[in-house]
Amino acid sequence: MDIFFISLGCDKNLVDSENMLGILKDYGHNITDDEAVADVIIVNTCCFINDAKEESIEAILEMARYKKIGKLKALIVTGCLAERYKDEILEEIPEVDALLGTASFTEIVKVIEQVIGGKKYTYFADLTELPKVTSKRQLSTGSHYSYLKIAEGCNKHCTYCIIPKVRGNYRSRPMEDLISEAEYLASQGIKELIIVAQETTLYGLDLYGKKTLPNLLEKLCDIPGIDWIRILYCYPEEITPELIDTIAKESKICKYLDIPIQHCSDRILKLMGRRTNKEDLIRIINQLRSNIPNIALRTTLITGFPTETEEEHKELMDFVKSQKFDRLGVFTYSQEEDTPAALLTPQIKENVKERRQQELMELQQSLVFERSSFHIGRVYDVIIDGRIIDKDDVYVGRTYMDTPGVDGYIFVNSHEELISGDILKVKVTGASNYDLIGEIVKGSADDEFAK
Repeated sequence: MDIFFISLGCDKNLVDSENMLGILKDYGHNITDDEAVADVIIVNTCCFINDAKEESIEAILEMARYKKIGKLKALIVTGCLAERYKDEILEEIPEVDALLGTASFTEIVKVIEQVIGGKKYTYFADLTELPKVTSKRQLSTGSHYSYLKIAEGCNKHCTYCIIPKVRGNYRSRPMEDLISEAEYLASQGIKELIIVAQETTLYGLDLYGKKTLPNLLEKLCDIPGIDWIRILYCYPEEITPELIDTIAKESKICKYLDIPIQHCSDRILKLMGRRTNKEDLIRIINQLRSNIPNIALRTTLITGFPTETEEEHKELMDFVKSQKFDRLGVFTYSQEEDTPAALLTPQIKENVKERRQQELMELQQSLVFERSSFHIGRVYDVIIDGRIIDKDDVYVGRTYMDTPGVDGYIFVNSHEELISGDILKVKVTGASNYDLIGEIVKGSADDEFAK
C-alpha cells in the first residue's frame, strides 16, 4: 500500500517513526510523500505542551480530509496524543480508524491489516515493557547524523510534566542492542550520533544497578565510521565525575552538553519537583567548565510557572546573565491537565508569561552576540549539512556547539564542492545573529576549540 507518514514532536518520537517506517518497508509497503495518493496515513503525535497538542490535532483533521478528496482508506494515529487522549480522539474524530499507544508501534502492520478490512482498532501495550523492534530503522534525518534512543520513559515526575503518564517509567535499552543499532547506523553513513532519551544520565541504572552511560559512550566511540557523538537531556543532578571524565577524554564526544535546569529559584524548583537547587546548579556548571575546557552548555528554562513572582523572574534573569549559557531555550509554562502544577494558584497570566520569556530571550541574545567576537579568528571542526539552494558557493555546517535543528549554524564559503557529512577545518571570519560565517582552511584546528 501507499503510506503517507507524519512525525510530530521530539527526536525520541522521530526514532519511533523511523522504526515504524522500517517495519512497513520490510512488509513491502511503499512510503509516499504525497498524501493525495496515500491508501493509509499515519500521524505520530505529540502532547507535551498545549502547542504540541494543537499541532497534532490540526494534522489529524487535515489528513482526515483525504477520505473525501483523496484515496485514503485508513487514518491511524500513534504516539503520545493517542496514549493520553484515546477516548476523546475516537469520540470527537470519527475519521480515525486506529490508535496505537507509545509502546505499541511495533503492531503497525497488524493495525493496517485490521483497518483495511473494515475494523476499528486500538492497542495500548503495557508501559512497563520496551517495544521489541527487529526491523532496521528507515532513516529520515539525512545521510550523516541520526539519533540513538537509549531509554524509554521517565521516573522524575516533575509536577508540570505528563511524560511519565504517556511514556511510562524509565526503561533502559540493553547495551548490546544499542551497540548493534549504532553499528548499523554507521554502516548507513551516519557520522554524528546524537544520544537521546527523556533523560540520558540515568541510563543503565534499572538494568545494571548503576548509571552506565560512560561505559556505553566508550563502546560507541570504538565504532568505526562514527566521528561525532553528542549527548542531550542530561539532568544536572545525575551528572557524575565518571561521565565528566569520559566526555573530557574521548575525542569523538562533542564537548557539548544539554542540561535542562528549568529554573534557578529554590522555591520554584521545589514546586516543580526538580531535584536540584541553585547552589547545586552552580556547582555542577563550574565542575563541567573546569574539567572540560570550552564545553558548550545548552539549557532550557520554563518561565511563568504558577506562583512565580517578579523577584523570582529577576533572579532567573540574573542567573542567566551570570552563568552565560552558550545555548538557551525558554518555554512559557503550559498548564497540563492531570499534573500537580495545574492545580497550583495563582496561575500566571499569558501576557506576563510571554513578557518574561521575551525578556529572557533578549538577554540571552545579547550575551550570545557579545560572545560572537570570541569565535572570530578561531578554527573549528565543522560538519557540513548542505548547501544554500540559491548560492552555489555557500554551505551550511555546524560546529561542536550546535545540535541540528536546535542551535545555530556556520555558513561556509567554498568554491570547491562540499559533501554533506564532510568534517572540515573552518576559520570563523564573522558572525550574524546566532550564526557564524567561515572559510575552509588547511591544517589542523586549535586542539582546545576543535570539538
